[in-house]
Amino acid sequence: MKKMSLRTRVLTGAVAAAALGAGTFGAMSANASTPAAAPAAAVKAETADRNLQQSTHLTVAAATKAAQAALDAAKKENQRVSVAVVDRNGNTVVTLRGDGAGPQSPESAVKKAYTAVSWNAPTSELAKRLEQAPNLKDIPGTLFLAGGSPVQVKGAPVAGIGVAGAPSGDLDEKFAAAGVAALGR
Repeated sequence: MKKMSLRTRVLTGAVAAAALGAGTFGAMSANASTPAAAPAAAVKAETADRNLQQSTHLTVAAATKAAQAALDAAKKENQRVSVAVVDRNGNTVVTLRGDGAGPQSPESAVKKAYTAVSWNAPTSELAKRLEQAPNLKDIPGTLFLAGGSPVQVKGAPVAGIGVAGAPSGDLDEKFAAAGVAALGR
């Protein structure tokens, strides 16, 4: 067997130590990032618990029914619109873009629905409030144009329906109201 030079032995030892150290550090890092499984603690919460809040949301089926009713109402009047339904938190549940609806209409419909549910009022009424408070229009995600209607249960908003794309906001709002009415059938 051939003898290695001192330089080769030192270099080989350093490489081996570095590899061993890296392997150990990697194993420790992997273990440190994976915490030991803690025993699952059962959390018991009663519906009367003051730390809980219940809310009412439309099902996807109900939101789709309302959106389709609004789209159908627009189609009967030869209007090309988009319809959006958002939940109480403003999250989009359903968006339908009608045949031939403009490219801006889906986003406008979502914003109208969000605005209606946020203030629990039709957006045509909210647009009138801009005269007294013009900075309302600066709130992100809102659109103060007619075409949004809230969906209410016992007077509280649970969803919003927005329609956009008709030549007037009054038509958009009429179609949104048709979507709200469909939920009552």
